[in-house]
Amino acid sequence: MRRIVRTSVRAILLDGDDRLVLIKRIKSGQVPYWTTPGGGVESTDVSLEAALRRELQEELGASADRFAQVFLFTAPFGDGVSVQHFFVCRLLELREDARTGPEFDDPSRGDYQVDRVTIEELPAVDLKPEVLTEFITSNKEALLSV
Repeated sequence: MRRIVRTSVRAILLDGDDRLVLIKRIKSGQVPYWTTPGGGVESTDVSLEAALRRELQEELGASADRFAQVFLFTAPFGDGVSVQHFFVCRLLELREDARTGPEFDDPSRGDYQVDRVTIEELPAVDLKPEVLTEFITSNKEALLSV
């Protein structure tokens, strides 16, 4: 069994119109892709949910409620594995002008565009990790009930 070398949290974040709030990543020389908001768990985070709340504030200037952990994704990472904890939650507020972090201060990291798509539109975007699209589309009713 390989050790966990990175733990992160991600949001399957739904707005009031049942659209997914995603981040479109645009990097020079690469095809754009989409990802769910979130990031690494820090030693100061008291829980996975607290880490996700912090990440939503940093990446989107957002707050959310009705958090429920629904999915885990494990992938090789360095000399171990990375584990991503996915929560479904509902967007309360989003203020792009309140986004913070090194990714927004360093243009070499590319662009982080907020994008909203319906679950029906999801297969048309390149969402990472790829297995997440199938999970979301297969569990649409359950996710939207949150």
